[in-house]
Amino acid sequence: MNARSTLVWSLRRELWEHRSLYIAPLVAAGFEVLAFTAHIAKQAAPLQGLSQMDPAKRAFIVAMPYSFSASMILFITFIVALFYCLDALYAERRDRSILFWKSMPVSDRMTVLSKFVVPMAVLPAVAFCVALATQLLIFASSGVVLAAKGVDVGAVWSSLPLGEMTVVMAYGLVVHALWYAPIYGALLFVSAWAKKAPFLWATLPLFGVFLFERIAFDSSYVYSFLKYRVTGAITEGFVPGAGKSMVLSTAQLDPVRFVSSYGLWVGLALAVAFLAVAIRIRRSREPI
Repeated sequence: MNARSTLVWSLRRELWEHRSLYIAPLVAAGFEVLAFTAHIAKQAAPLQGLSQMDPAKRAFIVAMPYSFSASMILFITFIVALFYCLDALYAERRDRSILFWKSMPVSDRMTVLSKFVVPMAVLPAVAFCVALATQLLIFASSGVVLAAKGVDVGAVWSSLPLGEMTVVMAYGLVVHALWYAPIYGALLFVSAWAKKAPFLWATLPLFGVFLFERIAFDSSYVYSFLKYRVTGAITEGFVPGAGKSMVLSTAQLDPVRFVSSYGLWVGLALAVAFLAVAIRIRRSREPI
């Protein structure tokens, strides 16, 4: 079995063992389709005068359900990714399945890297497909509802930049996956190292350092660092001020600034370091 086949087989194992990877986004999508279809039906009266509105306000009203639904699915997918990374290398020791998986012809390096590929590529792909399907379902269901209420559906749809929004969403997924790589790597390291309570090991030390700095020095460098790592994909990957409202146009993207950001490359280097340590730790790990 070559490396590519082993990776595909390992990813299929992850999807089989962690069904929340796709169930959570699908549940969120079903909830959003129902909620936003009802919301659009309630807003049918204001949409009657859509053509007389200011173009910016018109775009905001029409695009809001689609942008918000996609953002919520991407946010839920990010939360799923965090808990997946924390559990990925800890659960196999807790349920003793590590003995079985180590008997298979799959190296520790391939095992850890396949688990890293899940939040970096598999989950973004799942999120993109689910978010796009959700937008199309809202698009179709709202069209039926608005037509039944006598609203000019063509005027509403002509104000919706769905094509550009799809490009923005794909770009946002790539940018965030790369930016969060050190977070995923750090959580996989904790998952491989911790013998108990990986969630507490991942969060309490950071909170302790933040609290100590705040009390001892009355400064907030740790908070600023964490805030930059969490929100930096928006500030570095998009034009200034883009995070304050909906991003609907490709003109609001700034890939050159993103790839030239030191935070991206430092983060990727840290991710590689965390993964190297996680691979080394897994080699000596036994059931808990």
